[in-house]
Amino acid sequence: MRFLPLLPILLLAISGCRLHAGAPERPQPVVAGYSQDVEVDSERGRIRITELTRGLENPWSLALLPDGDMLVSERPGRLLKLDAKGNLLAQIEGLPTIFVDGQAGLLDVVPAPDFASSKLVYLSFAKPNLRGNLAGTAVFRARLEGNALVDGKVIYEQEPKLSSGTHVGSRLVFDGRGHLFVTQGENNKRPTAQDLDKLQGKLVRLNLDGSIPADNPFVGREGVRPEIWSYGHRNMQGGALNPWSGQVWTSEHGPKGGDEINIPEAGKNYGWPIITYGINYNGEVIPEASGTSAPGMEQPHHYWKISPALSGMAFHDNAEVPGWKGNLFLGSLAQTCLIRLELDGDRIVHEERLLSDRGERIRDVRVGSGGDVYVLTDAPNGKLLRISLMPAKADANPQPD
Repeated sequence: MRFLPLLPILLLAISGCRLHAGAPERPQPVVAGYSQDVEVDSERGRIRITELTRGLENPWSLALLPDGDMLVSERPGRLLKLDAKGNLLAQIEGLPTIFVDGQAGLLDVVPAPDFASSKLVYLSFAKPNLRGNLAGTAVFRARLEGNALVDGKVIYEQEPKLSSGTHVGSRLVFDGRGHLFVTQGENNKRPTAQDLDKLQGKLVRLNLDGSIPADNPFVGREGVRPEIWSYGHRNMQGGALNPWSGQVWTSEHGPKGGDEINIPEAGKNYGWPIITYGINYNGEVIPEASGTSAPGMEQPHHYWKISPALSGMAFHDNAEVPGWKGNLFLGSLAQTCLIRLELDGDRIVHEERLLSDRGERIRDVRVGSGGDVYVLTDAPNGKLLRISLMPAKADANPQPD
């Protein structure tokens, strides 16, 4: 393990949080092909659930690579490489020092848009401050060579660092125009979501090297962080690029009630904590809240009165599975299901809950090249599942015309 100064070690012993400059020991082995496939009915036909892997410790993100291999991040501070069948190939070396506590740790992993040639990988994680007692969301970029990340560099970090392990976000979304969007939380410090001199509770937009685009909405404005794209967000743990509109969509945890989907626009205020459709966990109103609307603040694109606890999200744009093409999939942690949304343009017109009888928290959702949906379950012994919509069977006794 990399040398750590004595003061941070003493602080960590008091606070109970952990710093990882090297991967922690595994609590159990990673096992592929553990169980038989399960078939269940759904609104769009019969689906097959294949358990590819189990033994993952609180997996957070899945990256599907062009050669069929997969990267899986585990929140306690590991990055794994699996093959297409879910077998563990290697544990990737070269991660940065990671603050692990509560919701904080190693978070999203995404291959660069040109990964096939550049081999660049982007990771979001909780980066500790110098004392090791607080953290902020950060982005690390490195090149994957064999089973190691090399030439790694932190290209973005949230300042100031305020999180003790809550509301760190975070998803990474490329917009196809040379930009990287980073979803974040307000570190459970509600007013910071409205403070434009801080990065908490903001969606930020960067160039792929971490520099700031000249056309970001607050560039040149005194006292405002130029990285900011939109603000007034609580804790965005989902994000994806809509392939039909080219817009970034985000999913956001409300408090008790009021989970949101947003299509964040440049410079706009999405209201937290001034407006919300949720209440505090103790049943009382949010202290700063004035209601569900206020001048100059945007309404959510869609919200849930009872919180599913939204996590990863993915659009389905694969003609090989026409029954799901044009849909949006989201993970649910609290309601332990995979949410399928049907869209009419940007409008959400129907919702179906899948996998709800399994009782497993869904942390991430990705769509594979063949149209299957892959999900990670969030648990100390988490799983990687592949969900397939089976082709409709031809009628065995067709009727004459």
